[in-house]
Amino acid sequence: MPMPEEMPENMLRLTAAFMEIGWLMPLVGFVEIVGGLLFIIRKYRALGAIVIFPVMVGILLTHIFNAPEGLLIAVVLLAVNLWVMYENREKYLPLIR
Repeated sequence: MPMPEEMPENMLRLTAAFMEIGWLMPLVGFVEIVGGLLFIIRKYRALGAIVIFPVMVGILLTHIFNAPEGLLIAVVLLAVNLWVMYENREKYLPLIR
């Protein structure tokens, strides 16, 4: 995927560092696809929200520290994920008992 020309220097360095770990980006992509598909299917939405949550936290932290111009959409998507997790909280209770 080509890099945008207006990308900040620190984001370019971060992306290059991620690309040096050959298995990391395919793993993140796989988790995003599986989590997104689970999120779409109502029966498995709670599982999808848990699967995609660590990726969302990483996206939020990336935008906080490296690319604040994309922070609004990251916060909105994290809020949607947290809302779905809150709506399905009864399904998570057996995990913490």
